Parts: sequence; C-alpha cells; structure tokens
Amino acid sequence: MQALAQNVTVIPARRRVGSQRAATQVQKTRVAAYCRVSTDSEEQETSYEAQVSHYTEYIQSKPEWQMVEVYADDGISGTNTAKRDEFNRMIADCEAGKIDLIITKSISRFSRNTLDCLKYTRKLKALNIAVFFEKENINTLDSKGEVLLTIMASLAQQESESLSANVRMGIQFRNQQGKVQINHNWFLGYTKDADGNLVIDPEQAEIVRRIYREYLEGASFLQIKRSLEADGIRNGAGHLKWHVSNIQQILTNEKYIGDALLQKTYTVSILDKKRAANNGEMPKYYVEGSHEAIIDRDVFMKVRAEIARRANLNPDGKRRIYSSKYALSGMVFCGHCGDIYRRVKWNNRGCKSTVWRCVSRVLKGQMDFDCPARTVKEEVLQGAIVTAVNDAYARRNAVIALLKTNIQETVFDDLEARIAAVDAQLAERQQELIDADGNKEEEARIEDLISELREEHQDILSEAAERTDLQSRMNDMISFLDEMPSAIAEYDEVITHRLVNKVTIFDKKIVVELKSGLELEVEA
Repeated sequence: MQALAQNVTVIPARRRVGSQRAATQVQKTRVAAYCRVSTDSEEQETSYEAQVSHYTEYIQSKPEWQMVEVYADDGISGTNTAKRDEFNRMIADCEAGKIDLIITKSISRFSRNTLDCLKYTRKLKALNIAVFFEKENINTLDSKGEVLLTIMASLAQQESESLSANVRMGIQFRNQQGKVQINHNWFLGYTKDADGNLVIDPEQAEIVRRIYREYLEGASFLQIKRSLEADGIRNGAGHLKWHVSNIQQILTNEKYIGDALLQKTYTVSILDKKRAANNGEMPKYYVEGSHEAIIDRDVFMKVRAEIARRANLNPDGKRRIYSSKYALSGMVFCGHCGDIYRRVKWNNRGCKSTVWRCVSRVLKGQMDFDCPARTVKEEVLQGAIVTAVNDAYARRNAVIALLKTNIQETVFDDLEARIAAVDAQLAERQQELIDADGNKEEEARIEDLISELREEHQDILSEAAERTDLQSRMNDMISFLDEMPSAIAEYDEVITHRLVNKVTIFDKKIVVELKSGLELEVEA
C-alpha cells in the first residue's frame, strides 16, 4: 500500500509576556520593582530613597519596558509577609494582570523566609510572571531558577536566624550585666534624660502614687479607672480612656520600686515574630536599684498583699468577688465556716431591710455543708463597730500605752540579717552558675537554687513590709485616739475603713479586729 504524503506546517509560537494575552503586536513588558529596608534609622532611610530612585531610573531607561510602579516597604521585617502592605499590594496587582516582571535587589530583600519566598515565586511563575533577583542573577522563569532560588532562600533564612540568635545573645549578656533598657514612651511615671538614663517625670509620678494610694484606701481597679477618666487624666500611652488592665499592671510593676525583672517574655518563633510570657523557658534576671523609685518598697508589698487578699477572700480556697462599694465589704467573716458575709437586700411582704449573710448560706445547695451561721441586720453590725471604737476610746490611755510598747518591740534587725545572708548565698550561686561553663545539668540545678533564694528574699521583704505596715497602723490608731474629742454617736464608713481590719460573727457575739491588732468583743 502506498504511503500517504504528509504535509507539516509549522505554526510559530506567539510571544507571551507575563499575563498579557497574545496579540498581533507584542506590547512592552510591564515591569515593577520591589524594595524594602528593615530598620527606620537615618542611614537606612537614605538607602530606601536610593532604591526607589534607582529602580525608577533603571526601568525607564529600557525602551522595551513599561514602568508600572516601585513597591516599597519601609521598616518592615522580611521574615514574614503579614504586615508588608506594599508587598501584598504588588502580589494583588500581579493577580489582576497588571505586572509582567518584578525586579528586586536580592532574595533577602524579597523574603528571608524560605517557604514564603518559594510560595510567592511559584505563585507568580504560574501566572507567567518572572521575578529577577539582581544580586544572585536569578530569573525564576529560567529552568535552573527554582533550584538556585531554593538554595539561596535557605541561606537568606539562615542568615536571618543567625542575626536573631546574635541579637538574643547580646540581650542576654546585657541582662547578665544588669543593664536595663526600658521603653519609656508608654511607661507612666518615667522619662529619659539627655544621657538616656531613666528619670522620674514628677507630674506622671503623682498619678502613679495616686493609683497606689486609692487602692490601699479600698478602691477597686474599676473604681480607680473611672476616677482617673473622670478627672481627664491620661494613661502612659497618652489616652484619656483607661483599662482595668492598666491599673493592675501599674500596681504590680516592680519598676516603680526601682527594680527591673528582665526577660519577662521571649521570642517563640523568629519567622513569625511571636512572643510569649517567659514561664521558665528562658532565664530571667532581677536587677535591684536599677533606677530611682516612685513607690516605697513597703507600700508596694502592701499592695501585693492586698491584691492577694482580694483575689481569694475565703481561707478554704473558694474565690470570692471583691467589692469596694461598702467599707465592710470583704471584711466580715463567719465564725463557723470562715467564709465571708455578703450584704443582701431583703423584701419580706413589702417590708424592706438590709442584712448580712454568710455566703455559705446564700449559696445553700451549692456548698458541701449547711452552715448554721446567723443572719445579722446591717444596723446591728454597724452598731457593733461603733461600740468597739467607743470601747477603745474609753480605755484610750491603756490602749495607747500598749500600742507604743508594741511599736518598740517591732524590730527589723533579724530581717536585715536574714536578707544579708540570702544575698550572700545568691552571690555564691551566681558565681557557681558562671563556673558551670555550659554544664546544662549543673546550670539547671543552680538555677533552681537561685529561684528558691529569690523567693525567700521576696518573702523576707514582704514580712518587713508587713511589720512596717503594722507600725504605721498602730501609730494611726494612736493619732486617732489622741485626736478623738468624744465617743462617736453613729456609724461612719470613713472611720470603719481607717480603723477596722476584720469582723467575725459568732452566735452571740461579734469580734471586731482593729488594724492596730487590737481585738474587741461586742455582745450582739
């Protein structure tokens, strides 16, 4: 059989550039440039402007190219693309068919994250859009482009990780030397002088002292927040709106007593820039006396103790919500079960009254036992306070003499010796840690000992603050009795808050414990 003659006609490929559709006349290549600087220093700012100028002139000098735009991120990290607005806008323009070619200085300018780099270059390659890296001379549409790109992107990521590791080591070394660096811009109460030292801002410091004072006077976080807002006082960020968390942070920040706890947080992921609270994953460093204090140490310790008291008012561990609406809130306890008494409004057949009841009875059915504690009318409870204060007034000479004796017996010599002993042990452990020289097991053992000593040091300081507070309360009681012209005729919230520490209700009596330590029994 005779073979059929074949006629093959070659149909030339039509040049297609980027996302351009085939046309009878090829359009110019639409070129964009991407540049990024990673810091906001003056030198880098110059580099940023130079890059924009360079790419604008370079693209416009090519007659076959058409300038699209120079996309530039200023001061944004290259380890992820989440916050690189210009980069993301450029990718969106590529998807919209506006760009055929992207020019950038180097892989590290494009991305220091290998996965991100490959992800976006492959995405652009699928759109027939090339990325040209000048430094590495890589075109992603070339056959060898991806192999080279993978290698170079990995190197760029390793470089970023190495730089981050060096920075972390530098910070850790600085922490070990006790060198404190604090961002004062949002730090209420402090500013920096011409030499970069942390110094007190007198006006802001008074706001900090006010917050501590109001809290110790019985105000809650929420009440302090509202009072500051009502007076038009700005927070550390300069805002008129405060948050309860602002108040809590100020009341628990050791920097206000002149100390600094370093490395409270650490970087979990270099690429994602995620930070987390340091709960023992990294070493911490406590620097005492790093700067001038705004709050006295004993006041700070009193606030810490009061925060703990309010957080858990019931000794059996059940959490009770603290209320500062009334002076007696969180102060009245049950003589049977030890739980707190709560103020309750009663309405019995139209007859309204206010009583105080043990929480274990209020929550009857939700508790593990049935507390037999009695219900006390508010006027009876208030009357017991008046009787106790007047009893102290009637015996004021004997009470004042007793309080003065107690003040003299409240000494601090033993505490000073204990602190000196703990400090000496801390110094020894610190030297042992240095001598361990990379022995991880030995370092872990010594770090545990240091943590225990730090806790013991804080416990001694708390005890010292409690003794100082007791002296202050006894002196306050003496001053009150000296200034008191006569017995009080009626219940007073201010006097209650000033003098009364705790009230315990029993079946046939009420025990009033004054802040001076004096206990008075009242039949009620």
